[in-house]
Amino acid sequence: MDTLTRMRAFLAVIENGGFSAAARKTGRSKALLSKYVRELEDELGVLLINRTTRQIALTAAGEVYVRRAATILADLESLNEEAREATGEAKGRIRVSAARTFGDAQLGLSLVDFAKTHPDISLDIHLDDNFVNLVEEGFDVAIRMTRLNDSALIARRLASLDFAIVASPELVKRLGRPSHPTDIMNFPAVIDSNSRMFSHWMFKDPKSDEQIAVAVSGQFTANSPVTVRAAAIAGLGFALSPSFVVRDDLESGRLVRVLDEYMSSEAGIYAVFPHRRHLPTRVRVFVDFLAEWFKKCNRHGAGERPRPPSVVNAAASQQNA
Repeated sequence: MDTLTRMRAFLAVIENGGFSAAARKTGRSKALLSKYVRELEDELGVLLINRTTRQIALTAAGEVYVRRAATILADLESLNEEAREATGEAKGRIRVSAARTFGDAQLGLSLVDFAKTHPDISLDIHLDDNFVNLVEEGFDVAIRMTRLNDSALIARRLASLDFAIVASPELVKRLGRPSHPTDIMNFPAVIDSNSRMFSHWMFKDPKSDEQIAVAVSGQFTANSPVTVRAAAIAGLGFALSPSFVVRDDLESGRLVRVLDEYMSSEAGIYAVFPHRRHLPTRVRVFVDFLAEWFKKCNRHGAGERPRPPSVVNAAASQQNA
């Protein structure tokens, strides 16, 4: 058994916090991973992990080894990617983090279309409305819908993202329509706790371009834009929502928009990845595909639901039949 395989087993155990979790993640048995780590320790002549019945802990030698091993394997992966790039091949697995709202909406069809177009690239997609740490959790790329301000990451803007303040027509009729952002403080709010704006909603003065921060409060808070949408339809308060989440409700009249002239257009949909000396070919192909996918949607920004290429192509095929 080669040293690189043992190193990968060792890193998998450390990254996943134990042999059992590493076995589930890698698809290898706990006994096999334990055998690889033990062989690595025998080869080095040092103990890397202190094992107890409930947990593992790195030894001093393990602390040194895990950093260098991770660097060596990352360099090896970069070397392999460079070789594949020279032949024009894009293969392998991409670990993708995206908001559940993104994956569950039609925007998520971009991921399906990519998988259909690139069968040699496997997608491991994790949907979570909380932002993950790409480096610590081992993700290759994240799709984020936000005002991006994290300078520690590399990002590519895929599309604009519009937000709207919405409420049910009945609530507006009963409480009145706010004419200025500060009026929102006097109305009940439905709050998305995953939003970075959370209990302080940001607006922009259309005349001065100055930012206006408004504190909001209300009876209903949820960590899901879809649940917030449902609460707004039920008349529980005004909600700040990505426009594509509530587009159908606005068209049907279940919800109405307010304060549109004060909404900022600085947010976007981004492909985000950690700093790397060499971006893997498969990741670059993935990001290029998403950028082209959004471009072909013929939308005026991510506030409108796209017609994905697969749908457009299917419609064209039917017309030509």
